[in-house]
Amino acid sequence: MLLPTQKSTARRGMSMLLIGLERLKAVDLLMFIIVMMAKLYLFSKFLEMNQMSMNNIDAQIELGAVLLVVCWTIWLPARGRIIALIVLNVILSFVLFADLIYYRYFQDLISVPVLLQLSQVDSLGGSIGTLLRVKDFIFFFDWLIIIPFAVYVIWRGRGDIRNSRSPSRRTAPLWRKAIVRIALSAVIFVTGTTLVFNHVNEAKRTWAHGIFVGAWWNLSIYNVTGALGFHGYDVFRYLKQNWLDAETVTAEQSAEARAWMKARGDLRGAMEQDPLFGAYEGKNVLMVQAEAFQNFMIGKSVGGQEVTPHLNKLIQESAYFSQFYHQTAQGRTADADLSANCSMQPVTNGAVFIQYAANEFDCLPETLKKNDYSTTVFHSYEGGFWNRNTMYHNMKYDKFYSLKHFNLDEKVGWALGDKSFFKQSLDVISDQQQPFYSFLITLSSHHPYTMPDTEKKLNVGKLNGTIMGDYLQSIHYVDAALGELVERMKAEGLWDDTIFIMYGDHDNSIKDWKMFETFLGEPLNELQREMILKQVPLLVHLPNDEHTDTYTNVGGQLDVTPTILHLLGISTADQYLIGTPLLTEQPLDGKKVVLRGGAWTDGTVYYMPSSDGIAENGKCWNIAANTAVDMNACIGTIEETRTELLISDQIVMNNLIEYFKEQASTEARVDVKSKDRSAVQTAARQ
Repeated sequence: MLLPTQKSTARRGMSMLLIGLERLKAVDLLMFIIVMMAKLYLFSKFLEMNQMSMNNIDAQIELGAVLLVVCWTIWLPARGRIIALIVLNVILSFVLFADLIYYRYFQDLISVPVLLQLSQVDSLGGSIGTLLRVKDFIFFFDWLIIIPFAVYVIWRGRGDIRNSRSPSRRTAPLWRKAIVRIALSAVIFVTGTTLVFNHVNEAKRTWAHGIFVGAWWNLSIYNVTGALGFHGYDVFRYLKQNWLDAETVTAEQSAEARAWMKARGDLRGAMEQDPLFGAYEGKNVLMVQAEAFQNFMIGKSVGGQEVTPHLNKLIQESAYFSQFYHQTAQGRTADADLSANCSMQPVTNGAVFIQYAANEFDCLPETLKKNDYSTTVFHSYEGGFWNRNTMYHNMKYDKFYSLKHFNLDEKVGWALGDKSFFKQSLDVISDQQQPFYSFLITLSSHHPYTMPDTEKKLNVGKLNGTIMGDYLQSIHYVDAALGELVERMKAEGLWDDTIFIMYGDHDNSIKDWKMFETFLGEPLNELQREMILKQVPLLVHLPNDEHTDTYTNVGGQLDVTPTILHLLGISTADQYLIGTPLLTEQPLDGKKVVLRGGAWTDGTVYYMPSSDGIAENGKCWNIAANTAVDMNACIGTIEETRTELLISDQIVMNNLIEYFKEQASTEARVDVKSKDRSAVQTAARQ
């Protein structure tokens, strides 16, 4: 029975489509599969990742994943199945879109731990807008049809299907329908499982061996499993780590981790014979973490103007480390904070500040607080962002000054401009008890680098109107703010009684290399690009301009806390820190910096891991020669560097530092009792 003629054309069209889908079994399923495969293909193209475009095997894996996602819908009646497929379409399309935007900023895919940080997304509105492309909305083009159709199916579909059926039409018995649906869903499930796991298992056995053990990078897993497969694995991984495994580290693994950390402590303890150990005992410490401040701008000019004139001058009066690397992952600014203040590697997925804020760490503010320092941290943004309120309380800061403590008298970028931020922060610092440790986190040079016209002081030439031009303007502004901070510290008598540290937190998320080449005036090879992405400045200014030099020994953010405590003469031999002091009379022999993605460098060679996770497929570069060399120069060290990442993950994710300290306390009590007993026995014999 057809619809009455008075019904609208749109309604008649939807009714005919619904009735057709109800009668032509599984056509709706086929349409869903075709649409999703098209979106998955476009997703792989839009990522623009070398060697990750969808090939025939990838397409089979993605098809298998789609079949596994929809196999259960066969059990539903026509209307229920159509609605379920539309809902799946909406969810999966949004996931792919979110993955794409997230990748453009973080160069990774969204994982479950990141979803626990959704409160961060609202504050990234400005950045997200700059990451969008018109072509991205093709993911939602079919929604113009399926969303209205879903509304129709829910509200009117049942009646139209019922009215379309002829009274004489015979329906199959329920048992026969059940058998058909069971058989068909089983066929789809087996086909999907075969397509996915045959190829994935083959990859695990050959070129992707060990990829699911190390999991250095989510994109490496995506390269094996496809987009839908990655998210399925990610959910499994999260449940396994947080719910299914009652004990994620064995007693043997815990002992190995403790021994590894003790060896690091012994190494730092041996370095306490260095003349600089304790050379600045009792001095104040003021440290600045500069947002997206990268090393490639230092000493550079544009339009005849220095980009960082104040920093260039300060470098001439400080210890400047020219081979210093950020070691951040998805936590970005929060990861830099963790690495510099707690000397632990960030986790692969999400941020330690979010997931493990209640865990025990040996962080700089707590150590200094135990040595009679006042400790404060300043950041002119919401205190809940990156879970700072909780984490800073656990790190034992005396006070966290967040956005609510500042007068928003200079709006630049996300919130308060850095010039006013430094001024208002120093108002507090100048009055606090000495010695002090104050940590200032800047914000004005945050992506997408929107500066007011009055603060655009550079002539950026061809880069005017580009995000790179905006970035240079924001860095120039932050440099001026740093200059004002230093001058005021000198005027108020703090400069020569304070160790001043400044470092960059992470890269600027600009991936158009033509802009970098325009600014630098030369083409860039793969190693040069990697150096730009990973290197940030570190300078340490000591009272009376002592130990001024450019230091070429390699270092990373994990070395910041050990360096500060070394200069203050506070032993870290018994602390659970990964880094080692950088500012010493003699650089540490064999020093290596390990990056979260699996790359590492000793300052001479730089190892880039392959996206497939196979060590031999990576690249080994000679830094001085700027050329790729034989892998033999790097291969012997890869396992050692992976051990650092594994040990750090075990400690952070399982709160092992708390366990280690309990063990040490118990062992100390047993040792005291043993000595007392021995003394009593000796006295009795006498």
